Amino acid sequence: MTSVLGIMNPNLTNGRNLHKGSSIFIRAEESKNRVRWRFSIKEVSLRTPQATASSEVSSSTTEKKAREFNTTTYDDKMLTNYVPVYVMLQLGVITNNNVLENEENLKKQLKKLKQSQVDGVMVDVWWGIVESKGPKQYQWSAYRNLFKIVQSFGLKLQAIMSFHRCGGNIGDDVNIPIPKWVLEIGESNPDIFYTNKIGNRNKECLSLSVDNLSLFKGRTAVEMYRDYMMSFRENMEDFISSGVIIDIEVGLGPAGELRYPSYSETQGWVFPGIGEFQCYDKYLRSDYEEEVRRIGHPEWKLPQNAGEYNNIPQETGFFEYSNGTYLKEEGKFFLSWYSRKLLLHGDQILDEANKVFLGCKLKLAAKVSGIHWWYKTESHAAELTAGYYNLKNRDGYRAIAKMMRRHHAILNFTCLEMKNTEQPAKAKSGPQELVQQVLSCGWREGIEVAGENALPRFDRDGYNQIILNARPNGINQDGKPRMFGFTYLRLSDKLLREPNFTTFKTFMKRMHANQEYCPEPGRYNHELFPLERSRNDEPLEKFLEETEPIDPFPWLEETDMSIRPFESVLSLLRSTFLRKKS
Repeated sequence: MTSVLGIMNPNLTNGRNLHKGSSIFIRAEESKNRVRWRFSIKEVSLRTPQATASSEVSSSTTEKKAREFNTTTYDDKMLTNYVPVYVMLQLGVITNNNVLENEENLKKQLKKLKQSQVDGVMVDVWWGIVESKGPKQYQWSAYRNLFKIVQSFGLKLQAIMSFHRCGGNIGDDVNIPIPKWVLEIGESNPDIFYTNKIGNRNKECLSLSVDNLSLFKGRTAVEMYRDYMMSFRENMEDFISSGVIIDIEVGLGPAGELRYPSYSETQGWVFPGIGEFQCYDKYLRSDYEEEVRRIGHPEWKLPQNAGEYNNIPQETGFFEYSNGTYLKEEGKFFLSWYSRKLLLHGDQILDEANKVFLGCKLKLAAKVSGIHWWYKTESHAAELTAGYYNLKNRDGYRAIAKMMRRHHAILNFTCLEMKNTEQPAKAKSGPQELVQQVLSCGWREGIEVAGENALPRFDRDGYNQIILNARPNGINQDGKPRMFGFTYLRLSDKLLREPNFTTFKTFMKRMHANQEYCPEPGRYNHELFPLERSRNDEPLEKFLEETEPIDPFPWLEETDMSIRPFESVLSLLRSTFLRKKS
């Protein structure tokens, strides 16, 4: 079997980390700066790292120590290219009744997942579950039980403050509404929800128009989000201080993303429809009318010619390529207002999150949606209806990256697994160019960038595209540019079945730059420091003016650490053979 592997990839048997297109070649005998980590297998705990120079120890002594301490050797040059990987837990791991169901099955899954050397997991912390009984009546016991289980497996945790409904989005297989008492307020005042031009309400989350309106038993929406996060910090302090919880991703809209719910299956949307603007509740309508009066154009109205959810751009007067409203002064003002309201929404909530978690050794994060359909058209209609004012001659993501920089937040982006050729031609999709644009915006602003896959993938093509986007210039001396982390969607029995699991383990190895799991993030420049206060030295309005497109970072055509054809199958056969032999 070894000879077969050697033929397929001689680097697996000759001690090299040598990959096509790589700018550095690492040989085992050339490694001068390696660190050995000592683990207690019985206690599953990290012991003090012992640094030794490999040149000072004979090969026989090294092998003996490796057997005795289960020593893992790292190459520092490769660790600079290490990208940690997390796996999303199931949407309904905590039920609507606030119960951790199938605990034993979850433990079995996490035990198996741990074999892949994954760095941690991500979980939605549903507002609709925790505060379901009434205002400020928080119930955290089920989540504490879950976090204890995650901790027992030595996994890190990314927690999502999920202020939206689960159900109605692509991939949703459970239904978890926002708190019942909030929905009851919406029965008498439906304008708290996002609304399209014919008056249909979307109850997936609250409209940003009520961020600062005291409509919720004396509190504003932002105050509800703040109080929820404060209660989370108080009740999960032990998991935060011990370093189990490393990320707080703050939900900013539908599916937890900073966007309007412009495309929702509950509203009848089907891919690749352009979606609809969601600004026709009485509060946003009033705000817009006040703005156009202020600039001396009271005759301007909210768009009525932007089509319906499943239109294509050319079928509408607003998005028509050559003479659409989006090109005219009225349309430009509307799109500026629409995207500005979204940016202010994200800025305010992230500011509150920063104050809540100030001083904690963790990262804040926020998710931006990968709306790739109609990207290769003049009007970028699907992005515009979602609130991203992005055109060929106007960068709609720079302001978002700058806003996240204010709050020391990670920009988390989706659709990292997608290729243009996988999309239907009629959708005029450009996921590859979109990913390059958004990630480059983050890197140029000096912020950390992370990502997710939009749809479940188990194949080498999807994994290879993720690896490419995680390190677009491949393995290099300083490890830049490099994504801060990647979260795989999502844990399932299908992922843990063969040959899928072996392929995933190979993917993990590549994301880790062919290094073993590293339990000390400081080794790959991910050490966590106390969260600092948000920067308010630049006005948000200034960000909105910086829209000139900038060329993205260079990208390799394919990753230099690809999972090769049949590699996972051969690996599975080899491991099976060794098990039987032993």
